[in-house]
Amino acid sequence: MESHWLRFLSVAICLMQNLEVINSANVSDVTNHPCTRPCIDGQHMECEYNFTVEWYYVLSKACYDCPFNTTDCARPHCIPADGVRRAVVVVNRQLPGPSIQVCENDTIVVNVHNQQESFEGTSIHWHGLHQRKTPAMDGVAMVTQCPISPHSTFQYRFEANTPGTHFWHAHAGVQRSDGFFGTLVIRQTSTRDPHYDLYDYDLPQHVIVINDWLSEMTINKFAAHHHNDGDNKPKSMLINGKGAFQPYIDPITNETVYTPYAVFDVIQGKRYRFRMSSNGILNCPLQVSIDGHNLSMIASDGAPFTPTDVESFNIFAGERYDFVLDANQTVKNYWIRVKGLADCGETFTQAKQTAILRYQGAPNSNPSEPTDYASMGRSGRLLNPWNTKASEEQIPVSEMDSLDPNDATSKPIPDVRFYLGMDFNKIDNIYFHDPDYYPLYAIERNKHLYTPQINGISLRMPPSPPLTQFSDIPKDLLCNYTAKENCSLTHCECIHVLDIKVGHVVELVLVDLGVTFDANHPMHIHGYSFRVVALQKVNKSITIDQVKQMDAEGKIVRKLDRAVRKDSVTVPDGGFTIVRFHADNPGVWLFHCHIEWHVAVGMSVLLKVGEPKDWPAKPHKFPTCGNWKYETPVTTTNNPPMCPTQTAKPHKFPTCGNWKYETPVTTTTDPPMCPTQTAKTSAANMNCPHGTLWIILLIQFIC
Repeated sequence: MESHWLRFLSVAICLMQNLEVINSANVSDVTNHPCTRPCIDGQHMECEYNFTVEWYYVLSKACYDCPFNTTDCARPHCIPADGVRRAVVVVNRQLPGPSIQVCENDTIVVNVHNQQESFEGTSIHWHGLHQRKTPAMDGVAMVTQCPISPHSTFQYRFEANTPGTHFWHAHAGVQRSDGFFGTLVIRQTSTRDPHYDLYDYDLPQHVIVINDWLSEMTINKFAAHHHNDGDNKPKSMLINGKGAFQPYIDPITNETVYTPYAVFDVIQGKRYRFRMSSNGILNCPLQVSIDGHNLSMIASDGAPFTPTDVESFNIFAGERYDFVLDANQTVKNYWIRVKGLADCGETFTQAKQTAILRYQGAPNSNPSEPTDYASMGRSGRLLNPWNTKASEEQIPVSEMDSLDPNDATSKPIPDVRFYLGMDFNKIDNIYFHDPDYYPLYAIERNKHLYTPQINGISLRMPPSPPLTQFSDIPKDLLCNYTAKENCSLTHCECIHVLDIKVGHVVELVLVDLGVTFDANHPMHIHGYSFRVVALQKVNKSITIDQVKQMDAEGKIVRKLDRAVRKDSVTVPDGGFTIVRFHADNPGVWLFHCHIEWHVAVGMSVLLKVGEPKDWPAKPHKFPTCGNWKYETPVTTTNNPPMCPTQTAKPHKFPTCGNWKYETPVTTTTDPPMCPTQTAKTSAANMNCPHGTLWIILLIQFIC
């Protein structure tokens, strides 16, 4: 009987510990975290963070009198955003979520508590991290893991071995569009950072994330656009979760007031490294400039290149850029400007946002220069143009010279080459145009929904994560682009896979056909960085055959020496981008357009590098999920006796619950236990959820 009470006590202690973790998860300040520190050679830390995911609200009761009293806007749990009251899904009641800032080769541990009242599953992708040896931590729901089920916890644990500026975001549904994102920086020591001598400060407060922003929940806009004639064009933006958009009339002064801008402080005469990420949502490239200052661009997507001075730069969804700002101007306040292009551009919503660069000694006031859309642009040299041919002032990122040494991708001929054509296709997508009841030809033009696809195929998400449950996936659902026919006439959908051998140098020729819209697709690869060996805007539209012909005639020059290294890159409309990577990281990796609505409807492909035998073993007791239907278990007289709980649930019934990393323990002296004892009653494995306490005790008594 004594052993039973010991079990009870251990479970109770575990529960109390969990409560402490959850309660402390709402307080997070990056500058106070012990891992936010100067990096020292040979010093590594384990950096733990607690993330509570929940639905919340802009200008909630926590904001008191914000925006009329701007001090209230800085209260804990107050999310002012752009002043538009709407629901958001956030981490620790912050927008953006907690910033993770560590040193190279630290260990990152993130305990995710999914408390969404909508009972949605979720996952977190660590955007830019290669997850070598830990592909199950890549955080893509239904590719590398099962979604984290509602009201359960999941622990991510991985090495911070991909240095640079990155960010994290939800990778399930459209949650990242509603506020589920934050920054992630992996700094290097002074001996490892090639740009260390170019700046005086690399401050946690100068890490920036920008994004276009909707005035209502994303799923509302998504449903209206895909099933009716709703628009897909954002009208606002955020800079570090802040901005001015919605006006309010102060009842006392009768003046118009707005929610506050983000402010970045500098000291005259000092040089600062700024790190910027784009959590772009829709087709809105963002143009960045700072009044009165040129920018020395030094890195993209975590990879350094030779410094290049520009007046402005464009940043596409998923990209990151680092720049050095020399605070050599007069002491005052200067606008940091973010101007929307494409669907956020001049002919559409004219979306924009500003923040403030404030010199020490400047007044606590806004700059006086105008901020209307016509005033947001800046002339001069621009890095990373949108759908524009290269020139002296329009500089494609492919022209940057990498500071990383050449690698296997520099060989003249790759081991394998894939041509991936992309466009919006006029077909009856069965999810939005039922061919029997409301096909494209039968409804008015403004309700037509053209489907963004890769090689005419939409990715069907697998019923189980292929990385960890490849044998559970029906093989008739798999395909590659050579196995489909008549995709120009009917909607083609499958688990679109490119099979790649470990060690091969892979070249992807990405072609934006440009037939339907004057848009572009920012493409992001998981598990790798690639070398951008060519990027060109050719014409209003183009075909894969025309690109092949250009190549055969020697009109495409590949940069194989010091090609810039990235993981996200634009493909110009009516043009092409050619990238290469060395397939030395086995696993299943998503390659997709980073426009949220495009990936949501299948503009993706799976890169299957190697076979399951080549992939790192999945973590101990890793959660599983997939299709299930009732079947009668097969029994024989030779079967050993079963524990009572084995017959209590249907055969092969799905499981879910808390999970955290643990090293499997193997012994030869422990007596045999019922399967459910190791899977469901271990406090270390399950984190002791409240609702299962008495069930745990009952099972332990029975077995």
